[in-house]
Amino acid sequence: MAAGKLFLVSTPIGNLQDVTLRALRVLKEVDLIACEDTRHTARLLAHYGITTPRQSYHEHNEAARTAQLVELLRQGKNVALVADAGTPLISDPGRTLVSACRREGIEVVPIPGASAAIAALAASGLPTDAFFFAGFLPPRSSARKHALEKLSGIKASLVFYEAPHRLLSALEDMVSILGPRKACLARELTKVHEEWLSGTLPEILQELKGRPRILGEITLVIEGNMYVPAVADHPESLQEHLEEEMRSTGASRMEALKAVARQRGISRRTAYQLLVTSKKQTG
Repeated sequence: MAAGKLFLVSTPIGNLQDVTLRALRVLKEVDLIACEDTRHTARLLAHYGITTPRQSYHEHNEAARTAQLVELLRQGKNVALVADAGTPLISDPGRTLVSACRREGIEVVPIPGASAAIAALAASGLPTDAFFFAGFLPPRSSARKHALEKLSGIKASLVFYEAPHRLLSALEDMVSILGPRKACLARELTKVHEEWLSGTLPEILQELKGRPRILGEITLVIEGNMYVPAVADHPESLQEHLEEEMRSTGASRMEALKAVARQRGISRRTAYQLLVTSKKQTG
């Protein structure tokens, strides 16, 4: 018996009309739809009169469900995997299942469609020739800052998802690590209350701080590290550059290190590690 196929079906991120004809056909024809939330997917299926059986597939049951779905596929059944919104596996569960199918030689068929990251990037007004999708940042500030420092040297536009209840604290950390970069925030994409905010990170943060509450799905696009170092701009030695920055600006060592890192197009953590390594070598 020939194995079935796993279809990765992209669904709307808000507006129910943002679904392809191919996606609707596949959802009607498969034997089972694996859903991140069966109740959420039920609304889309009911809207289009689709009665295909559904089964939950989310981060808490991914391991157990993967084995069951792979067995169904082995038996020749076709399965569609959908997320609550957008393209499956993009900041959503499913990699375990896809990896298992690849190992088993089971065909995996992507059905392209909506993606909040691509929609926000395209309409942001920021460079689109290269971008880095970072998904959700860690919820704790210390881990989030560490992640942002590792991303700070990337030249490409940065694309993030963020939860509304963490948005202000995340923006504060972004301002601290990335500085006053240009950014564009998209809220509730394709929905009734769709909103766009453009400006620098501090400007967007200030605007949102004045609101009583923030609701909805958030996608944030931030310009990459646009600094292009010039040979004569600063001393070759990082230590000398740091000392010069402290003398000329009166900044503390920590603030001067942040400034030097930005000028050199590297993260503060990288600059610190280079200083420590240099001291060990000279000591």
